[in-house]
Amino acid sequence: MTKRLLQALAGEAVWPPPIWLMRQAGRYLPEYRAVRAGVRDFVALCTTPALAAEVTLQPLRRFGMDAAILFSDILILPWALGRALDFVEGEGPRLPPLTTAAEVDALDPARLPAALAPVLETIERVRAGVGAAALIGFAGAPFTVACYMVEGQGSRDFAAARLMAWREPALFGRLMATLTEATIASLDAQIAAGAEAVMLFDSWAGLLPPGEFRRHVIAPAARIVAALRARHPAVPVIGFPRLAGLLLGEYAAGSRVQGLGLDTAAEPALAARLVAAEVALQGNLDPLALLAGGAALAAETAAILAAMRGRPFVFNLGHGILPATPPDHVAALVAQVRGA
Repeated sequence: MTKRLLQALAGEAVWPPPIWLMRQAGRYLPEYRAVRAGVRDFVALCTTPALAAEVTLQPLRRFGMDAAILFSDILILPWALGRALDFVEGEGPRLPPLTTAAEVDALDPARLPAALAPVLETIERVRAGVGAAALIGFAGAPFTVACYMVEGQGSRDFAAARLMAWREPALFGRLMATLTEATIASLDAQIAAGAEAVMLFDSWAGLLPPGEFRRHVIAPAARIVAALRARHPAVPVIGFPRLAGLLLGEYAAGSRVQGLGLDTAAEPALAARLVAAEVALQGNLDPLALLAGGAALAAETAAILAAMRGRPFVFNLGHGILPATPPDHVAALVAQVRGA
């Protein structure tokens, strides 16, 4: 049996479209909160296979999604390379800001197999329990991961990382090269462990002007996709260059991803014109519309479905689900998409 998500990513106009949601395993679910309450910190949850597998599968049990996405975090990669990582409740991730060539040189790819072993075990456990759903592995794209590593935390503009790219292009380039190869190694291992598709999250791609976008977003994505396709030609890659705007088409063509995630601000009809017809589009319901529920949710969902009918499409959000979202709203969304 071919899984519906994989059919769409292979270029089929599956209808009703498959549906899954970014951050579908998380704080909006009471069953997730119950698991999280018993774990000392977020990194421990991501690296305890039995618990990470449980929370990965929770949305499938409750809603019958067409995909499970590995429960982890994009910053597990720098942690696996040897950088300290902590998550402060209510504030987000904290890393020691990376500022020197010595710190870049200290990043150790030889650590990856042992550090990522619990993540790969999680994938193996989930693959055994997904049934008709597909299992998606993922990584942060090199630019977005570099932003957090240089800044040391979340930011509205990641000025420190962008300044490094302008002022010290050789140093930033070395960091990007290291992260690109580590990302390939991570996704390659995830696929070998059982991931049936992988997604590349470039959440801060839209901060860059066009030339830097091509250099630090499209070029690394193309390198990653080419390496994975050479090793796993049947496994599709979904790219998510958030806030790429009119560069969506260039990203899709340059990277050669099989699926393209649309952020909340993207106009679906315009994206459909910019991107080749065989590339599956994925998105792009506003998470706040899902939080609002009711008539607003139904109308926005219907508009997206109408714009995407007739082409390969995966229904999703334009960014991650918000913690305050009532699970009943998610159930209503799934029912509407299923009935399209």
